[in-house]
Amino acid sequence: MKFEIIVSLVATMILSAILTPFVRKLAFRVGAIDKPNARRVNKVPMPTMGGLAIFLSYTFATVFLLRFQIPTRQLWGVFAGECVIIATGVIDDIFELKPRQKVLGISIAALVVYFAAGVKMSHITIPFVGLVSLGWLSLPITWIWILAITNAVNLIDGLDGLATGVGIIALSTMGITGLFFLNVANTFVGISIFALVAAMVGFLPYNFFPARIYLGDTGSLFIGFMMSVFSLYGLKNVTFISVIIPVVIMGVPITDTVYAILRRMLNRQPISHADKHHLHHRLMQIGLTHRQTVLVIYGIALIFAFISLMYPISPTWGTICLTIASLVGLELFVEAIGLVGVNRQPLLNWIKRIVKETTSKNSH
Repeated sequence: MKFEIIVSLVATMILSAILTPFVRKLAFRVGAIDKPNARRVNKVPMPTMGGLAIFLSYTFATVFLLRFQIPTRQLWGVFAGECVIIATGVIDDIFELKPRQKVLGISIAALVVYFAAGVKMSHITIPFVGLVSLGWLSLPITWIWILAITNAVNLIDGLDGLATGVGIIALSTMGITGLFFLNVANTFVGISIFALVAAMVGFLPYNFFPARIYLGDTGSLFIGFMMSVFSLYGLKNVTFISVIIPVVIMGVPITDTVYAILRRMLNRQPISHADKHHLHHRLMQIGLTHRQTVLVIYGIALIFAFISLMYPISPTWGTICLTIASLVGLELFVEAIGLVGVNRQPLLNWIKRIVKETTSKNSH
């Protein structure tokens, strides 16, 4: 990596750290304040909209410091989508949008990057069949991908520094994977990823427990949106590996979202119904402190990151075994902390039954 790129990334981190206190004052002034309620963990009103500092420092890096590293169409096409997402987040932080209105904002941003920047899934490689063009399905599949990842990151933003730290781990892993393993011809993607990581690192000291400012939907929607867009650059021609790597990298927000949907379906509640049974809520309910919960989830994110780095160097049978082992381990963890429900532990109950039957036979 060129020296000037490294200097630009350090400058982005410093700029983010300088901008954050100003954004904090702005949040108080415009009324972007998170007031305590039944679902919040904060006990006092907290300024939100902190993602604006990340967006401004990242934009300064890509538009000025790293301008000649990024193709014009990608730069301005993605920037237009970012502006839609930031506008959606800022409005939500000040006035609180309905879920449908947030989905509309994300959808417009997805359409902008699809048509203006050409960021899309266009082909898929099916085993034993070969390369298949998605045709008209390219648009809905791309839209679902962006919507799902953006919402997933938005859902885990429930504790001080949680979404920011998990985002840093996931994006760093994505950047390393893209630069060293996936042979993505466009090195600007990796540079852009690390520019965003630098902006988030500059913001994290203000956001980590005890936080002085929250990411807000401005930040969580922006980070989720950028993660979905960056992952799509490696998914233009989709293979099993190119799909599974970003899914594993973003394992924490995706797991929390999938099990939240499952939990609400089993309880016959609307999917958009808010509750206090997300991953971070459950860890705190079983006795962990605020800081411990955040650090444990950072650790889980690092495990997902390590697993994702093993995929590119594994043979086919290794990939299959790794996937099965990861899914089984994840299910055991989810059941152990009661993420779907304290009484919903099918795999653990099956293991207990096998162990009981085995031990009873041996005792005879």
